[in-house]
Amino acid sequence: MTYRTRIKICGLTREEDVKAVVCAGADALGFVFYPASPRFITPEKAAALSAHVPAFVSTVGLFVNADCRDVEKAARLAHLSLLQFHGDESPQACHEAAFAAGLPFIRVFRVKPDTTPDDLLQYERIYRNASPFFKGLLLDTWTDAYGGAGRVFDWSLVSKEIGPRVVLSGGLSVQNVAGAIARLRPFAVDVSSGVEAARGIKDAVKIHAFIQAVRKADETV
Repeated sequence: MTYRTRIKICGLTREEDVKAVVCAGADALGFVFYPASPRFITPEKAAALSAHVPAFVSTVGLFVNADCRDVEKAARLAHLSLLQFHGDESPQACHEAAFAAGLPFIRVFRVKPDTTPDDLLQYERIYRNASPFFKGLLLDTWTDAYGGAGRVFDWSLVSKEIGPRVVLSGGLSVQNVAGAIARLRPFAVDVSSGVEAARGIKDAVKIHAFIQAVRKADETV
């Protein structure tokens, strides 16, 4: 059976970019509801963009330390499929927001140079025990600021045990995604700046090339 890595394109802000991502064959689209991000959009804008997303393509909302009521409102207005918590949210806070929205969530772990493979397993275990809405970890690179850093972390910190369950992010591009898949075999990959012409402005050619690189890599694992 052919191995198939799922693909999420994050930080969408324009209708033409949503259409390009869908046309290229991505599995999920990400909307950023963090006001400090250059890719921030309102729930109302996300709702308009979601109207161009067909069935069986997921819409993911990225939140950073948001109030539970704001998460629920954004999820409802934008017709989200999944929540992504990227701040300092506790397991209980993630559960309460997911419960209020009636949606599953993924939790971001920002990998530091001193992170160990056991740290990732323990973090996953804590969130899995805390909430039935938890669906897995998204691994990104540590930065002092919230949101993606656009930099690759040390992939050797991801064990073979947890690798196939995670969403891999952090500095991915058409140049390195095949190597990431060959090494870690993640369940999914998540890219934002790696397929942009400018912050918040996607490049249809880069999107297509990235997805084709993932599909080609899948044929060799």
